[in-house]
Amino acid sequence: MSIIFHEKSKIFHLHNDSISYIMMILENGHLGQLYCGKRIHDREDFSYLLEKAPRPMSSCVYEDDKTFSLEHIRQEMPVYGTTDYRHPAVEVLQENGSRISEFGYQEHRIFSGKPRLEGLPATYTEDDSEAETLIITLKDELTGIKVELSYTIFARGGIVAKNMCFFNEGNGSVHLTQAMSLCLDLPDYEYEWIQLSGSWARERHVKNRILTHGITAIGSMRGNSSHEQNPFIALKRPSADEQQGEVFGVSLIYSGNFLMQAEVDAHDTLRLLAGINPSGFDWKLDPGEHFQTPEAVLVYSDKGLNGMSQTFHGLYQKRLARGYWRDRERPILNNNWEATYFDFTEEKLVEIAEKAKECGVELFVLDDGWFGKRCSDHAGLGDWIANTERLPNGITGLADRIENLGMKFGLWVELEMVNKDSDLYRAHPDWILATPGRNQSHGRFQHVLDFSRKEVVDHIYEMIAKILSEAKVSYIKWDMNRSITECYSAVLPSDRQGEIFHRYILGVYDLYERLTSRFPHILFESCASGGGRFDAGMLYYAPQGWASDNSDAAERIKIQYGTSMCYPISSIGAHVSVIPNHQVFRTTPLHTRANVAYFGAFGYELNLNKLSEEEIKEVKEQVCFMKKYRKILQFGTFYRLKSPFEGNEMVWMAVSEDQKTAIVGWYRILNCVNATFTRVELQGLNPDYQYRNSQTGRFHYGDELMNLGLITSDSTAGQAEGDAVPCTDFESRIYVLEAVE
Repeated sequence: MSIIFHEKSKIFHLHNDSISYIMMILENGHLGQLYCGKRIHDREDFSYLLEKAPRPMSSCVYEDDKTFSLEHIRQEMPVYGTTDYRHPAVEVLQENGSRISEFGYQEHRIFSGKPRLEGLPATYTEDDSEAETLIITLKDELTGIKVELSYTIFARGGIVAKNMCFFNEGNGSVHLTQAMSLCLDLPDYEYEWIQLSGSWARERHVKNRILTHGITAIGSMRGNSSHEQNPFIALKRPSADEQQGEVFGVSLIYSGNFLMQAEVDAHDTLRLLAGINPSGFDWKLDPGEHFQTPEAVLVYSDKGLNGMSQTFHGLYQKRLARGYWRDRERPILNNNWEATYFDFTEEKLVEIAEKAKECGVELFVLDDGWFGKRCSDHAGLGDWIANTERLPNGITGLADRIENLGMKFGLWVELEMVNKDSDLYRAHPDWILATPGRNQSHGRFQHVLDFSRKEVVDHIYEMIAKILSEAKVSYIKWDMNRSITECYSAVLPSDRQGEIFHRYILGVYDLYERLTSRFPHILFESCASGGGRFDAGMLYYAPQGWASDNSDAAERIKIQYGTSMCYPISSIGAHVSVIPNHQVFRTTPLHTRANVAYFGAFGYELNLNKLSEEEIKEVKEQVCFMKKYRKILQFGTFYRLKSPFEGNEMVWMAVSEDQKTAIVGWYRILNCVNATFTRVELQGLNPDYQYRNSQTGRFHYGDELMNLGLITSDSTAGQAEGDAVPCTDFESRIYVLEAVE
């Protein structure tokens, strides 16, 4: 790992064993982009990569030079209107109405380690030897606006983390109307664009597009990262696949409005932007103030999509997630929501927990309905006081009873919302986000508290901290069930209303930081009506998230497959739920529901008392299996082998760090007859180890399984006769491969 500055050529070279990232100070003081890709040898001068030529109709910077046009130069922090007509990374609205800026090089510094971002989630180091950071200072002399561009390269993996910080050192106020975290100009556009898109109950489906001239973009304007789009994209070469080829991945560590955009110009160059969505964003920067953008993480892999994903998994698992639960296997839980919804008593909950304990479950979670007048979704949100009609001894009493069973106790909250039918709203009707004189839209009969206001966040903190300090709570499921509408704060002036979306997210982060710091041993799980805020920003505070409200096994295959593109398996909340499924009314086998949920933070979303004796026996076996192998399933090296978006079968696998154990999940959606023989080539095994196949008892060398493949044929290959094991729709199998001496 090294960051080198060549004084004579004015070139920066960031490189480690995987990646080279090369920039130079241009003759006008701007910062130019020369190369980003596979690691190359350093040299004194890479300026030959800056190609210039006179072009018809180009506007040029210098009077006597027809070749220097920013329209045709790759840049690190481009602005619009000074000969570059592409979308900018930065736009500053000044008091005279101008939006023209000229940010020229001032200085730079290089140091070991990585600084924290003020008030924002970001990757981190535990030792300065893990990374090096370059901060380049640019300044617009006319306005006095200074920008610090921060680049951190980690010692291992093709990782560069980027952000910008703006300082107003001038005499007048300005407005930042665009402040992206990352700009990457690439010399060609021969890439396929991959995004994770969907909606409620079908989040993070893998979508592919071929880039062409013009704009390709995803984003959110909902106030949360959203079910519809995820703040992650990948660019892969057309020949690349899961196992090989060049891939760039970009992930924004942010939970609010975002934009990720690729612009291909008329000369086939590609500009990639990632950051806060500029639509509706307007941050007033008074003299002496500063503004920090979120962090964007760029990953380069020459080992295909799996190589990119494994780099993200390792980074986010170990250097984004924090605290007590970061490296610990996650407890197997039973959540009461789909078992009871709002219809429960303390005795009914204890009865469900007793059965869960009998099955080996370690954590019982009380979901919605425990507080205020919360007997439906019409009332109670904001009143974080236990409903003693349902829980005579409060949360403290229930938690004690669960602990006495030998289990841990968890609790659901939705701290950012309020019902109008609540004591909180009646006392503080101005605490919601609402535009004067306009309709106040609701979602699920609830409204969004104005978390841009410190007094609102303080009040919610005090209420929930009181419960957590009195009761034995080991887990918090933090939900958020609606996006922001009528975004307006009653306390900010008109020229700062464009700050509310971002200030809201800063308020959410502040509350998370205070609660996780005060209660470090509580496992926090983020949730947003399922997967509406499953993003890297949340992982900094909550090491796992509820991936989707849709717990159907067949649908979850797609959701969890897509989620794994960027996010570690340990972060994916995945449960076995009741059948018929409450979202799609589908009936799937109990073993398949578990075989999908194993690859995540495992649990049950049902009343185990309603299962048959045979099903309870199977549940107990599932719990034993998960306890035995969850370290590998949650923290092993994960490989996607067959995509559910491309056929009737899906396969993925996890491999232990020592390569002695591999767990392969095989899934088929619809049953077949007289079908073909099937096999799948595995990944990540030691070619010289012999592995025993748990399904067949046979022994195979690792190189056999990776090159010849694991045979997955079953009784559908032909016509099932005699003692053949019958198959059904939604069939699945788990293959455990153990190395033998």
